[in-house]
Amino acid sequence: MKPNEAAQYALEASLKAGAGKAACRVSQGRKDEFNVEANKFTLLRTLFSDQLSIKIIKDGRKGVMSLNKLDKDSINEAVANCMALTSSAIPDEAEDIAEKHENKNFDQSIKENAGMDGLFNRTREFIEQAKDEYPKIILEGVTAEFNSADVTYVNSNGVEFNRRSESYNFGTMFSAKDGEASSSFNGYDASLTSLDRAFIDLDMHRTLLSESEKSIHTKMIDSKFVGPVIVSPACTDMIWGTIIGCFLSDAALIEGTSRWKDSLGSKVADVKLCMGSSPLNKGIVGGERFTADGYESKDFYFIQDGILKSFALSLYGANKTSKPRAANTAFYNFDVAAGDTSLEDMIKGIDKGILLNRFSGASPGPSGDISGVAKNSFLIENGKVTDALKETMVSFNIVDALMNIRAISKERCFNGSTILPWCCFEGITIS
Repeated sequence: MKPNEAAQYALEASLKAGAGKAACRVSQGRKDEFNVEANKFTLLRTLFSDQLSIKIIKDGRKGVMSLNKLDKDSINEAVANCMALTSSAIPDEAEDIAEKHENKNFDQSIKENAGMDGLFNRTREFIEQAKDEYPKIILEGVTAEFNSADVTYVNSNGVEFNRRSESYNFGTMFSAKDGEASSSFNGYDASLTSLDRAFIDLDMHRTLLSESEKSIHTKMIDSKFVGPVIVSPACTDMIWGTIIGCFLSDAALIEGTSRWKDSLGSKVADVKLCMGSSPLNKGIVGGERFTADGYESKDFYFIQDGILKSFALSLYGANKTSKPRAANTAFYNFDVAAGDTSLEDMIKGIDKGILLNRFSGASPGPSGDISGVAKNSFLIENGKVTDALKETMVSFNIVDALMNIRAISKERCFNGSTILPWCCFEGITIS
């Protein structure tokens, strides 16, 4: 069956089986993919995926089932198993489904599809350009994909959403080598709606390739110090992912561990910071159009002018905590507003600090304390980027760091999933 047919069939089967409330989500996808290893094409394949998830609520008890088949017999069996799960579940009044609202169809297909020939040519071009322009780079892996999917969501309150999406996805994993010396690995990923630009020219790609070559020979800092750290758009999770996970998510709010659980409407960051989730932004490729809960997605700010405006709560999290539901669930589509300082001037204003491109460390605890190793990163001295760093630790508390933002760059990096500037944070311990 097609996704909308399978979703409607699963919904009707759930109600016939005795569900009080039910919701079904079906996706049918296709991926056409090239793989490259050691500068040679090693794989061409097409993958198909069918996924169906069923949520049933009966007397406040929830059952959830997922399967990868869309035939009626498989769906009937899944519905029966899902109903069985409700009988042993603990009642929870917070479990619910979206109320009735306007149903919509969303078309995110690519109008001018260059096909696999175009994708192959761009990938081959990148391999040749990388070899010519960055001779010390070792392309450990390159993946080029064309992805398409049809998704349907329906529930027993009469909600129905349908979405058709298409995108190109390009990713690299690389390091640099000079004789016996080599750099740490790094990578780059981008989602695209066209093949107009050479892959090597995508935002920040050349920068990361060049900096990998510069990172073959590294240097340890002379001594421990406290100073500013510029976090680049390539370092996504250390700040922005931590904010979501530690302070704004369902888990942090339901468990009561978030230091911001009572801070809605209060100042939590420097006034320069505006951070949101923007799946509808033109710079985001294939962004969410409806949530897993069954609501139409809207762009929104978590933090605006330093003020906490929204948590990252699902419908369940909102019901459980009696706090407002987030306007979308695409919390990975980080969108941080540009500042008023150029990256060049930001660097010039630092006597001693570091430029951080990648962070390797454990997830922070509820306190927000973070410690880890700076990877693919550089020392800044007297207003200039100098040595690549070796075995350098950065330690800070994210709550304090957000209150101590020195500058945010005018420049932003668009990779199809996030829209991020360079951010300079004060008071970071570097050792």
